[in-house]
Amino acid sequence: MGTVRAGVAAGHPATAEAGLRVLAAGGSAVDAAVAATLAASASESLLTGIGGGGFATCYDATTGAVTCLDFFCAVPGLDGGVAGDMVPIEVAFGGVPMAFSIGGASVAVPGVPAGCGELHRRWGRLPWHRVVAPALMLARTGTLLPAPQVGTLAAVAPALIPGDGAAIYTPGGRLLRGGERLYHPGLDTTMAVLADDGPEAFYTGRIGKLMVDVVRAGGGALGPEDLAAYEVLERPVTTATLAGHRVHGRVDLNATVASLASLPAGLADLPRPDRAVAVARALPDRGLKHPPDTTNISAVDPDGNACVITTTLGIGSGVWLPGLGVNLNSMLGEGELMTPDQPPGARMPSMMCPLVVTDEVGNLLVAAGSAGASRIRTALTHTLLGILVDGLDPLAAIARPRFHPAGGRVHAEPGYPETELAALAAAGYAVTRWPNRDHYFGGASAVAHAGAAGDPRRGGVGVLL
Repeated sequence: MGTVRAGVAAGHPATAEAGLRVLAAGGSAVDAAVAATLAASASESLLTGIGGGGFATCYDATTGAVTCLDFFCAVPGLDGGVAGDMVPIEVAFGGVPMAFSIGGASVAVPGVPAGCGELHRRWGRLPWHRVVAPALMLARTGTLLPAPQVGTLAAVAPALIPGDGAAIYTPGGRLLRGGERLYHPGLDTTMAVLADDGPEAFYTGRIGKLMVDVVRAGGGALGPEDLAAYEVLERPVTTATLAGHRVHGRVDLNATVASLASLPAGLADLPRPDRAVAVARALPDRGLKHPPDTTNISAVDPDGNACVITTTLGIGSGVWLPGLGVNLNSMLGEGELMTPDQPPGARMPSMMCPLVVTDEVGNLLVAAGSAGASRIRTALTHTLLGILVDGLDPLAAIARPRFHPAGGRVHAEPGYPETELAALAAAGYAVTRWPNRDHYFGGASAVAHAGAAGDPRRGGVGVLL
């Protein structure tokens, strides 16, 4: 397939450009992905932020090693704090009302700053302050809201506009429109502190104390011991064979890698209607209804190293750090992610699954990930089939219509081939045809031999060095 080109793919042009600037300055793939992740706090706060958590999958071109890091949110309460009541809200995804909870009691221990710091410590080349610099610049200037994210904003507005979010997302009393400036007062102060004092400054000193105070004032359990005890974890890497290639990633709630492994060995030779049925059967519905408030960044440097980072705020707690422009996560309000066996300090589970693909001798072929909760697995499956089986470039593979199976039904975007939908119907699936391409179907981003691409469903782009 050729050498993978150096570049960055992300869910917003400003996010991708932040990563590209760092690559152009001689940064590694990890430097670029970390810079873009921090920048996304300014450009993609509808979906993510440094008050959330995430996962990274990194590929070392020299050794062929793949490493998965877990910096997702942890259950608070190590100090003995007990959470009060959460604030119930209702949001609609795909026209279906869904219940969630926000407020201080929904806030889990954030992991994004610690994760970015650990990634940079292990594989960074540039000084930390230079990696933070693009995010600091964006925090000072603000970014433009992509038109495809207007629908996302409308859907999650009940979670975003409480507290400081009202002035950010509804200036003048109405929701932001596509092309208007998204600006977070005080976020530049936070980024300047991180640049000067390192990622640990988010958990100590002024920021850490303020975080504890504001969460506890809202009924949350977060305490100083929770922040002091948080650490980034390395997770086992699992591997699936797809079209003769090796897909590497962590074990997630949706069993993404295992689902890819369950696809028929001769998938490439199947007629497309039969292939659609095989794909649907490999993606069994696990009943997970988590919202698609996530984003993904994929980066490859000129030496062939890769880093894929997926992060989220949940739906966002609506608890902002006063004067610092940071919305905290709502992971404890995502009921399906909480189980009785999660004591204080436990790491929460997730459906996020950043991936890298190598050939049979370990050379990098694709760096890819996706947003979209239960649709992450679906979006990645369609994207990898497009690149690895159908020979499409990343943009064509990501942009072409998808279907998503759920509850004995397949949801299909407009333009998905009718012959394949007919085969799915004959196999027993009810078919729902969506009128428009929608962020419901995930937000993939990928860098491969034929280029880099973000998902047009969310205004994503890919840029090459």
